Amino acid sequence: MASLTAARAAHHPSDDRARYDRATADLDAPFAIVDLDAFRANAADLVRRAGGTPIRVASKSVRCLPLLREVLAADGFAGVMAFTLPEALWLAAEGVEDVLVAYPSTDREAYARLAADPVAAARVTVMVDDVAQLDYIDRVRGDGTERIRVCVDIDCSWQVFGGRIRVGAHRSPLHTPEQVADVAEQVAKRPQFHLVGLMAYEAQIAGVGDAPHGRALYGRAIRFMQARAGAELAARRADIVRAVRAVADLEFVNGGGTGSVERTAAEACITEVAAGSGLFQPRLFDDYTSFRGRPAALFALPVVRRPGVGWVSVLGGGYPASGAAGRDRLPQPYLPPGLAYDPQEGAGEVQTPLRGSAADDLLIGDRVWFRHAKAGELCERFDALHLVEGDRVVGTVPTYRGEGHTFL
Repeated sequence: MASLTAARAAHHPSDDRARYDRATADLDAPFAIVDLDAFRANAADLVRRAGGTPIRVASKSVRCLPLLREVLAADGFAGVMAFTLPEALWLAAEGVEDVLVAYPSTDREAYARLAADPVAAARVTVMVDDVAQLDYIDRVRGDGTERIRVCVDIDCSWQVFGGRIRVGAHRSPLHTPEQVADVAEQVAKRPQFHLVGLMAYEAQIAGVGDAPHGRALYGRAIRFMQARAGAELAARRADIVRAVRAVADLEFVNGGGTGSVERTAAEACITEVAAGSGLFQPRLFDDYTSFRGRPAALFALPVVRRPGVGWVSVLGGGYPASGAAGRDRLPQPYLPPGLAYDPQEGAGEVQTPLRGSAADDLLIGDRVWFRHAKAGELCERFDALHLVEGDRVVGTVPTYRGEGHTFL
């Protein structure tokens, strides 16, 4: 561990820029890369933080099957958390043996395929949080006779003052042990379903950095909220698991995300944690006190214009991340340091003006390296990832898009 800490301390982004430029000198931008050394260091750090609890890889944060396979082959990782049912069926057909669909689906064709395919039915688990979803699956499953594996999603929001204040993502409506147990009983009563798991994603902890840059007071407020919300959830989640285990023998209880790995893994009722963004370390995951990953996924845009002193324009760049609109959803001009957007233009559909002292050292054809705000969404913009080790490209692998899939 000391050597890892020392390596991180010695790491400098300017060295990376020179390395990436050398490695990709024969490629024409725009393109995307994954720094394998950073990717593997991030994976190892997630395993360290999990402390022996298995990590289920969130595929939405990777969206590249070869990289998912590499992670699953590493000690400490087990299973995939998919984002759509068609994606899960594809992963199962490609040999992934344990796929949990993190979100409810209404894909009629996919449910019919799942119910008719014994291999997929043994490998894929679907998500529900409402009896109406069970009724829907029954209507659209067709003539398939396979039992469908089911996981029940739990609301992890922190609610105070009788629910008048609510902090957390609007996901499941199931907040109390009684509500979750009631749906679990409904699943257990239907022979065409098999209740195998619970999921509880604490978005207000796992997905919110507790040390936002330049906002010390706000960071203190976030840490206060997360401490209170985490304590409440730990007690409630344990009660929920006890209530559901009285109904069914659960194979897994999933929780957490990249930002809460060690906190969630410490709960006795948790059997696995989920993580994915920490593998690529996008910019929104820089603001945490509990860990510091290395940027592993980047994209390069070429300088195509020099509009004036202190300005360059690069080709493309309008790749905003999902979520509430704001500057933090834009990609970060990362290398060379010292570049910023024009507030009036931002990241453009076809070209992006950038300003700053570093602009005067850039020539036509030079690269500006960007980090995406979120992880896997970058792969919806590129059909391939060039894999960099040291100062060379050692391989090129397709993204989901490169394999011809747009699951969402």
